[in-house]
Amino acid sequence: MFKTVFTLFRGSVAVAEEALEDRTALLILDQQMRDTAASLDRSKRALALAIAQDQQEGRRLEATNARIADLEVRAGAALEGGREDLARDAAEAIAGLEADRDAAMTARALFASEITRLKRFVTGAEARITELDRGRRIARAAEAVRVARRGGFEATRPYETTLSEAEATLKRLRERQTECQAADEALLELDAVNGPLSVAEKLSEQGFGPRIKSTADDVLARLKARRTQTT
Repeated sequence: MFKTVFTLFRGSVAVAEEALEDRTALLILDQQMRDTAASLDRSKRALALAIAQDQQEGRRLEATNARIADLEVRAGAALEGGREDLARDAAEAIAGLEADRDAAMTARALFASEITRLKRFVTGAEARITELDRGRRIARAAEAVRVARRGGFEATRPYETTLSEAEATLKRLRERQTECQAADEALLELDAVNGPLSVAEKLSEQGFGPRIKSTADDVLARLKARRTQTT
C-alpha cells in the first residue's frame, strides 16, 4: 500500500513538473536566449581583444625587424672600419632582437589560430541565435493562437471574466431588455383598455355625460354655427 501511494505521489510530482515546464517554456526560452546572447557578447569581446593584441604584436614585429636591419647595416660598416668590438656589440643586440622577433612571430601564430577559432565560433553562434530567435517568435505566436482557441483559459486569472462569460452576460441582458419592453407594451395596452379614461369614453359614446372626444358631426356643427354668426 505504501509503495502504491509513494508511486502515485511520484507520478503526481512528475505530471506537475511537466505542466510547469509547459507553462513556463517560453519564459525559460527567453532567459536562455539572454544567456546565449551574453555569452556571444563575451566571445565577441574576446575576439576583438585577440585582434587588437595581434595587431600590436604585428607592429612590434615590424619595429624589431626594422631595428635588426639597421643594426646589421651598422655592424657591417663597423667591421669594414676595423671596429670588431663595436660589431660584436651590434651582434649581441641583434641576437636579442631576433629572440624578440621569434617570440612575436610565435605570438602572432597563436593569435591567428585563436582569432580563426573565435571567428568561426561567433559566426556559428550568431547564425544559431538568429534561428533560435526566429523559432521563439513562431513559438510565441503559436502559443497565443493556442490560448485564443481555448477561450483564453490559460491566460485568464481565476478572478477575471472570460470572453465567453461576457458574451453570455450580454445575451442575458438583451433577453431581459426584450422581456421588459414587451411587458411595458402589454401594460400600456391594458391601461388603454381598462383604464378610467377608457371607461369614460365608453359612457360618453352611450350618451351618458358630455362627449370626451369631438366627432365629425361636432366639428361640422361648430363650423356652421361660426358661419351663421359672421353673416
